[in-house]
Amino acid sequence: MRVSPDLTRIGGETRSSRALFAVPLVLILAVTVIDLNSPPTVHLGPFLIAAPAITASFAGAGGTAVIGALAVGAQIIIGVFHGGLTTANHQAQIVALIVISGLVTSFRYATDRHRRRLSQVRSVAVAAQEVLLRPLPERIGELRIASLYLAADEEAQIGGDLYAAVRTQDATRLVIGDVRGKGLAAIGDAAVLIGAFQGAAYRNLSLPGIAAHLGNAMCWNWRHVGGEERYFLESFVTAVVLDVYDDGSVAGMVNCGHPPPLLLHKGAIATLEVDEPAVPLGLEEPKEGDYQVETFRFEYGDLLVLHTDGVVEARSESGAFYPLPERLAAWRGGSPQSLVDHLHADLLRHTGGGVNDDAAIVVIARCTRAATAEPPPAPRSTPSPP
Repeated sequence: MRVSPDLTRIGGETRSSRALFAVPLVLILAVTVIDLNSPPTVHLGPFLIAAPAITASFAGAGGTAVIGALAVGAQIIIGVFHGGLTTANHQAQIVALIVISGLVTSFRYATDRHRRRLSQVRSVAVAAQEVLLRPLPERIGELRIASLYLAADEEAQIGGDLYAAVRTQDATRLVIGDVRGKGLAAIGDAAVLIGAFQGAAYRNLSLPGIAAHLGNAMCWNWRHVGGEERYFLESFVTAVVLDVYDDGSVAGMVNCGHPPPLLLHKGAIATLEVDEPAVPLGLEEPKEGDYQVETFRFEYGDLLVLHTDGVVEARSESGAFYPLPERLAAWRGGSPQSLVDHLHADLLRHTGGGVNDDAAIVVIARCTRAATAEPPPAPRSTPSPP
């Protein structure tokens, strides 16, 4: 996951903003020259107040104060030239210009201070979100991995979708999930599930054992941390837990009510449906025997696409869902990262630039040829429509 916080520079001028200083400077010069060459009855000095006001729109408090001082200086020059610096009219114009320039500078300073604080809060939030949902490594074991995360909340980098990968002695274990709900509560639930998965994946547990551990962890969290209200509101998490074994072209999967992965094998797309789908995590306190492992072939050159429902339920302006299988069928081949980049751009084109629900995609490929192994029982696959 690539997190790119948009933290603007505060208190300094960029090259483009420095170029904009020409606007108030030209304004001050033009007003001064025209006023000096006009009859004494013509007063253009009040137009000088526009200079610091314009500057405050693109520069910091320091730049605004400098332009304000130049405007006051120009007003004094105009008054001296017309011989009326001691008149009430010119004095009132100078005082008004000083007061308004000071107010504009003060407002700009307060705005900059607020933005600096907001920038600090955002940087802390981004760091916290990166800790909660660590980027997947590009290479782990025999696998190459690429991932994409699109949060529905424009102010957040992550939401209720999650993924994680852990390397064991003879396999790579992965999870992808989707927490019911949005906001901070969903982010907290996702963090609990990721922590439970990472803690259990290193232990010598079977896939059903890991799934049961995750289900019990979510039940415990909602009952003892989230409160009885959340527990009885039927909060849940859909998830797929995977083992990609090193010694062969085999992978195992437990699906807990999650959208099935898609397998790209020699140009064909297969939907990896399970014979006995398990209930989502957190709806009940499960036992290991409640889950069945589905095995399937995952060979060198194949691509395995894991995704959340925010991808396939993303709508276009006309209300059409995003046709992920069809988009994959049209894919001409490449690395996991190139496929993720393609899907990212294509999804945003489909939706018109954003998503209404959190969306996550993980693409996995074997990067070394596995040893020959006996084929496992084939999963029940649903070919995608042509």
